[in-house]
Amino acid sequence: MVDPDRKPHAVLIPMPFQGHIFPAVQLAIKLASKGFTITFVNTEATNYQISQAHHSPINHDIFSDARASGLDIRYELISDGLPTSYDRSRNDEQLWYAYLYLFSTHVEALMQKLLLTSPPVTCLIADTFFVWPSTMAKKLGLTYVSFWTEPATVFTLFYHMDLLIAHGHHACQENRKDTITYIPGVPAIEPTDLMSYLQLDIPPMPRQMLFKAMEETKGADFVLCNTAEELELETISALQREKPFYAVGPIFPVDFTRSTVAATLWTESDCSQWLDSKPAGSVLYISFGSYANVSKRDLEEIAYGILDSKANFLWAIRRDIVSTDEPEPLPKEFLEECDERGIVVPWCCQREVLSHPSIGGFLTHCGWNSVLESIWCAVPLLCFPLISDQLTNRKLVVQDWKIGTEIGGLGIVSRNEVSEKIESLMGGEIGDQARKEIKELKKALETALSPDGSSPKNFDQFIEDLIRQ
Repeated sequence: MVDPDRKPHAVLIPMPFQGHIFPAVQLAIKLASKGFTITFVNTEATNYQISQAHHSPINHDIFSDARASGLDIRYELISDGLPTSYDRSRNDEQLWYAYLYLFSTHVEALMQKLLLTSPPVTCLIADTFFVWPSTMAKKLGLTYVSFWTEPATVFTLFYHMDLLIAHGHHACQENRKDTITYIPGVPAIEPTDLMSYLQLDIPPMPRQMLFKAMEETKGADFVLCNTAEELELETISALQREKPFYAVGPIFPVDFTRSTVAATLWTESDCSQWLDSKPAGSVLYISFGSYANVSKRDLEEIAYGILDSKANFLWAIRRDIVSTDEPEPLPKEFLEECDERGIVVPWCCQREVLSHPSIGGFLTHCGWNSVLESIWCAVPLLCFPLISDQLTNRKLVVQDWKIGTEIGGLGIVSRNEVSEKIESLMGGEIGDQARKEIKELKKALETALSPDGSSPKNFDQFIEDLIRQ
């Protein structure tokens, strides 16, 4: 607990995507419980979506209950540079433009106001993917803490983009295809396991944003990472030789299945009664996350593969997962044939579902939150990564930790492979081996999060170092 006479005040700004907001909310609660004043900054558009999902007033303060419990967490809203009603899910280019050129103006105006509050603002904690935090923190005389919500392996690959470019594995007319062995803390990785932004010829704005964000991170005073030493020790040790880097995860709520702060962007369906009716370990849970799109062809192959497998299933699927105006993304025949063995919902509390005894496997996009939650619940994975870090996360899951398998990639996934892999995961050799490995990894995470574990120790060390600075 910090000295009340030296109470730090941190402004915490997450990227306004579900996978980034959730760990940022939990970080705010952890810091506030250690005696910090936290000002949590959300965008007006994100807060509007949260309010709609929870049937709350438009300007609802998501931290009101946390404050009532004694935590000093304040809540501010700013524009991201686009109108609140703008359809961000279908206009990526305009959204990148706003984050690259417009958002920082609104942040700085708020920061200037917050500098006059009590207690005084002492540090800025911002998502690593922003392009302005180090520059702004230096201008305002604040300590800058970069918050990385993905694995340390992904961080170090982005952080060493200069090495990838120098060796011809990125940003070349024809990238090299041989194994990458020169990244500190990453013994070997194939180019096909790099994040999508390092493999593909991405549009200029996302590329510019990525390069600028990594430049800003090199100016950070500290980096907090939502991972555990027990998962990525070699990578983390190498990073700590370059930066003050603290593995403080997984950053879960105190009650794993329910957070004290309701910050989901979609209304959650209650699936507990249906899950209660199914035998232990018999249900495949399916979700491809909150952001990326899937082609109609791939979605159909996966859907029919699920049907052919005969497994019970719960599928949480966004209506906008396919980039069309069709109201229903799944094939009509699939929905008709689900019968009693499967249900489809728009969204659900994933931690609650994964914790249920009936869940025996998880077909996932390999978002980092999903991977961590699966390990914690000892649920083996079927991997279908879509974008960004998810390809590298698949490599960790399948090759390094051996807690799951893959079903093929974008454009090549087939219903036959999906069906075979589901059956093997739910009741065959692949599943038996993956369950054995994931139970051991769960024990490692439990050790990391125990009172004397590596993550609480690293968190306390970060606070001590931050206050000293």
